[in-house]
Amino acid sequence: MPNPNRGSCGYQSNEFEQEYERPSKSELKRQMTALQKMGQELVDAPRDRVKRVPMPEDVLEAILVCQQITNHEGRRRQMQFVGKKMRSLDEEEVALIQKTIDSWKGASKAETAAMHSLERKREKLLAHDTALTELMAENPELDVQHLRALIRNARKEQAENKPPKAYREIFQILKEIQVKKKAASAANSAANAADHDAQEIDENDEEDGDY
Repeated sequence: MPNPNRGSCGYQSNEFEQEYERPSKSELKRQMTALQKMGQELVDAPRDRVKRVPMPEDVLEAILVCQQITNHEGRRRQMQFVGKKMRSLDEEEVALIQKTIDSWKGASKAETAAMHSLERKREKLLAHDTALTELMAENPELDVQHLRALIRNARKEQAENKPPKAYREIFQILKEIQVKKKAASAANSAANAADHDAQEIDENDEEDGDY
């Protein structure tokens, strides 16, 4: 008599497919490690930044509590709890958090590049007298006498290995110039956008009047 189970191997093919689609143990471990690392990045981030990250309230609370714990063992236990909370997030929530963290990294790179640019300008001021002339031509509102005194003092600090008080003040002045330029650029962009919108409204009004 033919065996009715011959060829079926004792299970249905759809059962095999369901089993095959499950993540492997190594994949689950990688996912857990990635979420734990993400939680650590959030704990290590500035508090005001973390509060702006789109995430459930209970996850945010766990992270903020962990930031406040100074005891090593207590922080370790809370960090484990943060990891547990991170694993409760769905894929969309994780993607939003990762996108925010990535934006921080981009901002940090831009900030670092801007800082290096200011440092190069400061070194140029100390090395070449013509650099001050160029700076004053671009920013005539600056106090040239004060800047000359700062440059002399900064050179003296370096020569005599003194605390870099004037050296740091020059950096702050250059930073303030940069901030003002960015603000002016943003204001100009906003004004240009407003003018463009107003022009489009006028053109639309003229077209309406043609009918």
